[in-house]
Amino acid sequence: MSKHDFINFEIVTPEKIVLREQVIGVTVPTESGEITILPGHVPLISVLKPGVIELHKADGQDKEILAVSGGFIEVLEGKVVVLANTAEIARELDEERIKEARRRAEELKKQAANSDDVDFAEAAAMLEKELARSKAIGRLKHRSR
Repeated sequence: MSKHDFINFEIVTPEKIVLREQVIGVTVPTESGEITILPGHVPLISVLKPGVIELHKADGQDKEILAVSGGFIEVLEGKVVVLANTAEIARELDEERIKEARRRAEELKKQAANSDDVDFAEAAAMLEKELARSKAIGRLKHRSR
């Protein structure tokens, strides 16, 4: 494979660079729907919605799965940069902690429904983040079978 068969992928949050890797494809959840970016993709800037990012590695078998809570993606020639609000590698997530956080987020959302719009929006965002984390764990488990 030549260098033109790869994409230099980078995902960054306000706190850190989460991952830098050469991949052959990236699947991301955008506001317009899920898209897959392959080498030679046209330049693009898009809004990410909370969900799962899948990195397709060179051997065609391996995938890296990440949970994101929203952000932006920029596709350049040979490079993809994701600026995420939060991003976590699925294999590093603790399923029991996610279940508990999701339960708390659902409860907060119910309580916030009778409160102001800001509280409700924050609770809804927290729930979306936990749902993305759960989805990432689910895809990781499915892939392991």
